[in-house]
Amino acid sequence: MAIPELRIAINCQLGEPRERQPVDKPTERLVNQPEWGMRRASLPDHLTTGSFSVRASDKAGVPRSRTHAKDLVLVSRGIRVPAGSDASGASALHAYTDLDDSSILVSLSAARIWGVPLPSSYSGDWRIHLARRRGFSFPRRVNVVGHLLTFQPDEVGEHDGVRLTSPARTWLDLAATLTVEDLVAAGDSLVCSHGADFPVPKEAVCSIEELRNVVDRHPGMRGVRTARAALDLLRGGADSAPESLMRLALLNANLPEPQLNHVVRNNLGHAVLWPDAAYLEYRISLQYDGQHHGSAEQHLRDIERQEKSLALGWLEVRISKHDLQGEWPAVVHKVRRALQSRGWEPRRGDS
Repeated sequence: MAIPELRIAINCQLGEPRERQPVDKPTERLVNQPEWGMRRASLPDHLTTGSFSVRASDKAGVPRSRTHAKDLVLVSRGIRVPAGSDASGASALHAYTDLDDSSILVSLSAARIWGVPLPSSYSGDWRIHLARRRGFSFPRRVNVVGHLLTFQPDEVGEHDGVRLTSPARTWLDLAATLTVEDLVAAGDSLVCSHGADFPVPKEAVCSIEELRNVVDRHPGMRGVRTARAALDLLRGGADSAPESLMRLALLNANLPEPQLNHVVRNNLGHAVLWPDAAYLEYRISLQYDGQHHGSAEQHLRDIERQEKSLALGWLEVRISKHDLQGEWPAVVHKVRRALQSRGWEPRRGDS
C-alpha cells in the first residue's frame, strides 16, 4: 500500500523572520564566528538526517553562530534543517517535539507517522499538528496547527525518535475530522494483520479492543460518535483504504459481507491465492487492482492468478478505483452479478 511521504516544507518566506544572532561581547563573536576562508565546521551526524532544534544543537555543543550558516534553513522559530534535505516522516518532524518536553505530534501528523491512509482531500495539507497537555501554553508557530488536549499516560509515547500520540489515540483524534467511511479505512490499516501463510506476514499496529478502550475513556470528546459508529465496522485484513471502502460499499448495498484474510489452497494443501476479500460459500474472490497493477510484470502475475482461480473453481472479480466512485459504485453491480451467477439470492426487501 502506497503511503504518501511526509516532507517538511522548507520555505524562508513563511512569515517568520530569520532569527537574529545573539548580541554578545565582541571577543565572544570573534571566537564563535569562523574566519573568512576557513572551512565551515561539520555538524554532528545526528543533526544532519532531518530537522533539528537549536536546543538539540546546544546540547551537542554546536555554537549558535553555526546554526545561522547558509547551509541551514530556518523553517520555524528554533528549528533548522540542512539545505536541500529530503527528510521525510519522523526525521522531518523530529525538531518539533524536541523543542521542549511537552510538545506532541497529534491528529493528521501523527497519523502520517503511523502510516494511516488519509482521504485525498488531505493530500495537500502538510501543516503540522502539535499539541500540549491542558495547562501548558498553546503551541503557536508557522505552519503549525496548535491543540491543547487531555491525554491518559499510555496515549503518548515515542516512535522513530518523535513524541506522538499512540495509534489508538491518533485514530480517535481523527474522528473529529473524518467521515465514518474514512475512519473505518484508517482503523482497518491499524488493525490489519496477516498470518504466516501470507507472502508477507504482518502484525497489527494495535487491536480493535485498544481502539474501543480509548473511545470509552473519552465519552465527551469531539468526534466520539463517529468513532463509535466506525468501531463495529472495523475488520482485520484490509491492506489498503480502497479495500475497506469496497467492503463498506457492498454492505451499504445490502450484499453479504465478504471475508478477509482468507487463504485459498490447492489439492496438496499449499497456499496459492490470497484474495483481498472472499465469499467462501460461493467461491468468489475479490481483487482490488491498485496503481501497481498497471506494470507489465504485474499484469502477467494477475493473469496467472486468475488462471489459478479458475482451475481451483473460484470466480475472480477484479475491482478498479473507478468501480468505487460515485453514489452508486460499479463494484456493487459487479459483485451482485457474480453472487447471483453462483446461486446467491437476495433476501426479501433487499434491492
